[in-house]
This record gives sequence, structure tokens and C-alpha cells, in this order.
Amino acid sequence: MASHLSLISVFFLFGLTLPSLSLSVPAKLLLEEGYTVTTVMNGHKLNINPYAILPRPGSSDFLVLDSSGSSIYTVSFQSSPDGVVVNRLSGDRAHVADYQDGELGSAWFNHPRSFAVDLKGNVYVADKNNMVIRKITNTGVTTIAGGYSRKEGHDDGPAQNATFSNAFDLFFIPEMCALLISDHGNLLVRRIDLKPEDCKRTSKSALGAAAGWVLGLGLSCLFGILVGIVLRPYIIPSTGRPQSMQLQQDMEALPNLSGEKAADTFLRQQKRNC
Repeated sequence: MASHLSLISVFFLFGLTLPSLSLSVPAKLLLEEGYTVTTVMNGHKLNINPYAILPRPGSSDFLVLDSSGSSIYTVSFQSSPDGVVVNRLSGDRAHVADYQDGELGSAWFNHPRSFAVDLKGNVYVADKNNMVIRKITNTGVTTIAGGYSRKEGHDDGPAQNATFSNAFDLFFIPEMCALLISDHGNLLVRRIDLKPEDCKRTSKSALGAAAGWVLGLGLSCLFGILVGIVLRPYIIPSTGRPQSMQLQQDMEALPNLSGEKAADTFLRQQKRNC
């Protein structure tokens, strides 16, 4: 050990560079480079334990579940070094082992461990120790499953009569318009069908894309009509032109079977496409 220390001292004394040390990698381990890890939220500074995180539909914010604090937060990551804006959505650290529905600010949870978000932005919380499933909307918090029993079990049926273990996770499946429940304690996968209106996407980006498509279509139609109007005076017979050009213009000026000239037909088609 002493010889190793003296060797290092010699390198520093003469300004030499220590040789790079190669780390041994197991033969079956394939390391893929090109990725970077960055801390964007420090729970120690914010007094938040980020047990789970999900994107919030229709927003650039994220939802963070603090299991130990029995609270759900909205988080916005900014570009500044300390750029993280955190707001409590629901729950209360002073009531981490309680159960109460109602307004967002007055609702209490009991160490939730999992949550899911539907396309409308509603949040479904697996309230582990209360053994119920809660729903958070803009107007408040309700219980959608396990409300009558609040006991451990594996009963199916009407959601309010259902029972769960004290270890389960929630997953929103938009194609099924349902919540899937991974009920670890009961070794079961359960399902709750949601309301159709909660599975309709209300993304602002989708609305913007649709508006852009309609605007583009309208401008295209208007441009076609204007081109037809501008060209119409020129698609008529005229004299003093080369014979080939005169013949071409005469053909275009001839009425079709419906009595329309080529220019009239062009304008009519443009208006029909619009």
C-alpha cells in the first residue's frame, strides 16, 4: 500500500499524468454510449419524495406522486438552473394516514403508491393503505372503487363493492378505455372500464393541427379559383398568332358537351373541390 502511495506522489511531484484506469466490464454486458443523466428536480430541497411521475395530457407539466407525503404535485421544468415550479394538486402531508374526499385542497390520502392519467387529464390514484381507487378532477376528489368495503380482499363486481390487496398499481389503457390493475398482493390483473368521455383526446396540439389543415385547404381552394379567374380572359380565340397556338386556343375555347368552355370547366372544378 505504501509503495502505491509513493508512486502516486512521484507522479504529482514531477507533473506527470496518471495513466487512465480501465474498468473491467463483464463479458455479457453491452454498454451503449451516447446517453446523459441530468437531475432536474431535487426532492431534498423541495421536501418531496418523487415516488412516481407521469406527463399531464394537454400540458407541458408533469404529475409527481409523493407516497411518503400522501400528496400529488404538478411540476413544470424550466430552463433556468433552479427552474422547477412545483404546486400541490391534492393531498396533505399533515394527514398522511387519513381518508377524505372532496375539494382538491382538503382531500387526504394514505400512502398511495401508483397513479394513472386518462386522456382528459383525470388522475386515478391507487390509495394503497386505504385499499381504494380515487379519482382527481378539476373539481375535486372522489372514490370510484372500494368505497363501501375499505378492506383487503379480491372481490369483483360493482366497483364500489370491490376489494383489493394493499399492494396494487394502476395503468391507463386508452385503446380499451379502461384501467388495468396489477394487484400484486392477490396475484391478479383486474380491469375497470372508464366513462367514454374520459377517453376522448382533448390535446391542444391536435386542435391546432386540425385548424391548420382547414386553413391550408381554404387557401389552396382560393388560390385555385383566383388562378382560374386570371387565366380565363386568355383562353379565347385570337388572330395574328402562329397556327399551332391558334389551334390550341381554339380547342380550349370550344364548349364541351355540357356547353361550357375549358376555362369555365376549370373554375367550376375548383369551386367544387372547395
